[in-house]
Amino acid sequence: MSDDQDDGASSHEPHERNEPHERHEPRESQESQEGGRGSGGREGGADRGEGAGEQPREVSVFASADRSPLGGDGDTGGAATARRALRTWAAAEGDRHTTFLGDGTLFEGNQFFSVFGSDHSSHFVRGPVPAETLADLGRVYCEIAGYQQMKQRLRDHRVLVLCGEPGSGRKATALALLDELTGGNVFRLDPRHGVDEITEEALQERCGHLMELLTEDVRTESEPRHSRSGRSEGAGSARRPATRLSELHLDRFGDLLRGRDAYGIVLVESGELADRMLRGRYGTPCAPPPADEVLRRHLRDRLRGEPPEALAAAWELAERPDVVRAVGLEELRPREAARFADHLARHWRGEATDEQLLGECATFVASQAREWFSSADRPGTLPEALPALNTGAFRIAVAVFDGSAYSLAAEAAELLAWELAVALDPEHAPGRRLFGTRAEHRPMRARAVLEDGELDLGPAKVPVRAVRFQGEALAGAVLGEVWHGYHNARGPVARWLRSLCDDPRAEVWVRASVAAGVLCSWDWIHGFRELIVPLAVTDVPVARLAAATALAESARDPRVRPAVASVLKDWGVSADSTLVGTALLTHGYVLAAGGVPGSLEALARIVRAHEASDTEVLVLAAFSVARLLASGEPETVVRRLHVWLDDGRLTLANVVHLAVLRALSTRTTHLWGLRDVPELDPHAARPLLVALLATRPDLAPELARLLRNTLATARAGSAALEALGGLLRRAAKDEEALGHVCRFLPLLAVDRRDRDRLRGLLNELVRDRDRPLDRGAARRMWDAVTEGANR
Repeated sequence: MSDDQDDGASSHEPHERNEPHERHEPRESQESQEGGRGSGGREGGADRGEGAGEQPREVSVFASADRSPLGGDGDTGGAATARRALRTWAAAEGDRHTTFLGDGTLFEGNQFFSVFGSDHSSHFVRGPVPAETLADLGRVYCEIAGYQQMKQRLRDHRVLVLCGEPGSGRKATALALLDELTGGNVFRLDPRHGVDEITEEALQERCGHLMELLTEDVRTESEPRHSRSGRSEGAGSARRPATRLSELHLDRFGDLLRGRDAYGIVLVESGELADRMLRGRYGTPCAPPPADEVLRRHLRDRLRGEPPEALAAAWELAERPDVVRAVGLEELRPREAARFADHLARHWRGEATDEQLLGECATFVASQAREWFSSADRPGTLPEALPALNTGAFRIAVAVFDGSAYSLAAEAAELLAWELAVALDPEHAPGRRLFGTRAEHRPMRARAVLEDGELDLGPAKVPVRAVRFQGEALAGAVLGEVWHGYHNARGPVARWLRSLCDDPRAEVWVRASVAAGVLCSWDWIHGFRELIVPLAVTDVPVARLAAATALAESARDPRVRPAVASVLKDWGVSADSTLVGTALLTHGYVLAAGGVPGSLEALARIVRAHEASDTEVLVLAAFSVARLLASGEPETVVRRLHVWLDDGRLTLANVVHLAVLRALSTRTTHLWGLRDVPELDPHAARPLLVALLATRPDLAPELARLLRNTLATARAGSAALEALGGLLRRAAKDEEALGHVCRFLPLLAVDRRDRDRLRGLLNELVRDRDRPLDRGAARRMWDAVTEGANR
């Protein structure tokens, strides 16, 4: 489907089973992917009784009760942590205009520059920095670490290369240095030309000269090039990469400056060129000044002439929680601090209300995202545009993997860059730079940092090198800017997210599916067909679970929820088993039906509609019921399970028994949802039943009734007894869990038959030759049973 076509999604169910869009990126290995899929077929779990003769269908259902919806014995370990780590999604300086006047003068912002030289074809310009600009800077500039060393190096070499991110204060530091050394005589040089093109005529005697070097992938020289049709496009529009800056060019520049008794500073953006310059004698890093001190100085300047309490009141306002949330950035850069100070000063003077202040603060993150993606594919051809595409792809990847492992974000960024590059120029196969920008420098281009972190995989935690934005609002702003602002980028981003949703690692597919759900909520008519349907109709279990997650996440928006409910209603009665399974999984997240009661009713309706189907419907329905038990409203679920048992329908009773087995054997962290349930977090590694006993002790009698019913049912009793044995083994190694289990066991021993069943199970576990149960723990369990019977 073309990215420019409107899908029109008039019907929720596809007319035919279309596979997802063909992925362009060459995967490093398909074998691991297909190996994971092989265990996810619908046959997995139905062969447990192999060798003992064909079993009745009811028995085979419970033999596969603990099978994961991802297939085989796989689980969703780490998915809960991945979901919880996602930050709040929210869609949230104007462009500088440069004009050439007719008399050979260039106007940029509020400054005029004159074109000089006999050869006007070079268009080399320079312009003085106004005295008032330097005076304003002198009042607010905050000296950064290493400032004095920079000044000495500038005196020695006459030229200095300052490396840092745009907006980090590097230009202010350069102007402060040149102003101090020249007494206020500072000129800016034409940024469209390289250092190697500077002539002696371009330099002023006893003055400072500032050049902001454009990134290597932007700055170009005129040279005719040919289009694909073979026609020359002319020198005015054609460009080729400029000469790479080297120390040879800087040596020459320094000699020219020394001859004029002048100074020069070149600004270079962080990246490969900056890395190279920092290894030489001219380069020096320019770290941002302390953000709080910069803001304080700007406030002091804006509030000159105001009462003494004005500064304290403005500072208190800046730290107000709602203002901090509206800004959405951990540290403001100097240019942003100046704007923020202006907003605070206007609020103090009564020129802006609280609502207006919060609205202005919310523009900081949106402005940053807009600046990042404005012409991010410049100059529009490969390979010239590839560096800019790589940077843009990395920012989008960090938005999806904010707080996750850097390795995952970096690899995802490479895959997205490939998609973007192919969309830009299908005839060229882009490659990967192997030794480009180092890992510690790359996050700077996304206002991100690297930190030592820990990744929870469910049963275990592993150390990771994590990457995160320096501001919780940046993730949503980045996705919103790309999705809303650039329609042609939607196709590559959608294909990229679908490929991530096919990844068996929970830390990858969970984040990708949640991001896909957010995008769908922003534009349902487009996102549903491009993101969800291709995942829902596949036979890959993880893709269908990702589709369910995306559907549920999109239903978080009340305006989209009716559309999601309509889709799930159609899919629930579909003849396509993949759509039925996706609908069942979606209702386990609560959001699609608006609440737990509605989700349970939807699950029952689908189960009743497929009474003659295979066991897949029952297994997936039970998994979603167990997930609802962990959603924060277990009382509602337990009451409904008793109603289903009393209903008399065999299929509903089977779902109840399967859900009970799931609660006995499944770790709570594997039953994660899209709603936070903080009280379950300390029990994430324990079986769900133990977690419920710890957090909802009043539910213990009702949970015991459900388990007793399952144990007493012939078709489910054997599997339930085995699952209970596994729970007792785990509890024997966990003192806190053992206490909860000992208080629960008497509720299972209502009559002699129950007590005999428990005594036989404990004896079997203690006498197990391979994994004997600790006798002390077994004695505590049996004593609890007998004491309960005596009472």
